[in-house]
Amino acid sequence: MIGESPLEARGETFFLNLRFMLIVTVFAGNAIEPLIGSVGGMHSLYLWIFSFHMPLFVLVTGYFAGKGLTGTAGRKVLLQIGLQYLIFQTLYSALDASVFRVSNIQHSFFAPYLLLWFLASHACWRLLMLGMGRWSKTAQIIFAVSAGIAIGYLRLDGVWFSISRTFVYLPFFVIGYHFSFAAFVRVYKKYVKIAAAAASVLLFLLLGTLGSKLPLGWLYGSMTYMQLGAPEWYAGVYRLGMYGLQLAASLAFLGWVPYRLSRMTDWGRRTLYVFLLHGLVVRLAAASGIYDYLGNAGGAALVLLCAVSFTVLLSQPAVKRLLHPMVEPSVDWMITLQRAALRRSL
Repeated sequence: MIGESPLEARGETFFLNLRFMLIVTVFAGNAIEPLIGSVGGMHSLYLWIFSFHMPLFVLVTGYFAGKGLTGTAGRKVLLQIGLQYLIFQTLYSALDASVFRVSNIQHSFFAPYLLLWFLASHACWRLLMLGMGRWSKTAQIIFAVSAGIAIGYLRLDGVWFSISRTFVYLPFFVIGYHFSFAAFVRVYKKYVKIAAAAASVLLFLLLGTLGSKLPLGWLYGSMTYMQLGAPEWYAGVYRLGMYGLQLAASLAFLGWVPYRLSRMTDWGRRTLYVFLLHGLVVRLAAASGIYDYLGNAGGAALVLLCAVSFTVLLSQPAVKRLLHPMVEPSVDWMITLQRAALRRSL
């Protein structure tokens, strides 16, 4: 990028690589979900993925938000998120009702459809960061962690407005927003990265042996303590422990992420397309009944291979050229209308 220092360019490369690796795990995690109860090892892999992939994805989102949170750029991002949400909430709900015929889905613009919670929460994270703009970094972190713990006590279905995930994952957005890549590379040198990657493998093995006692709901971040079967007054301590697990899993996974520029870096620029479109692939596969024939080790390997392949496919420039108006709709007309309305009111 013009005007960037070598360190800033290196940091962007690292985070684009990370973003692509994470979207692979998002796709893979959603693709193997129907197999976690029937194929050995899939439950362990699912737990391992969910221990870090959304916390890190939120952290990466916070990191890139730091470059355009305020002003016209920030306003355009918020408007675009809102438009993306309306488009895909309508699309997924319509397909569920007409094609996929999935039951137990709350079709409402106030209840984000499955993966679309991320859009609703992203808009809220940006607004919350604007509101905390004058606070110190320490105060922001303390508030984010406290709110993430406190939200679990609400007697409210955490799905509505994505309120639960918004506050549960807020600490990772704040960390990403203030992330110092310079400090990171001073610590994550070659041998530290190797040790972190090894720790990530160890965590996978530990979750495989001990993770059966860990309710998946705690990793989703979408449920209240009551919904999770923990009505105790001290249930917030469990979430604090979960934060510790997710932070450790995230730091360990970072050991796998390369610093160098590669084809993966370019793919990482278009992960939004994978994120918003991969649900259609997974839903179509589930509706087709193909999972009935994949309940074995070979079938699970095929599902993972397809998840990686489709991630690469949806990251291609041709997909962006074709679907750009839907995935990244222009909001310039909305800005123009706003300005015209403002001029008329003066």
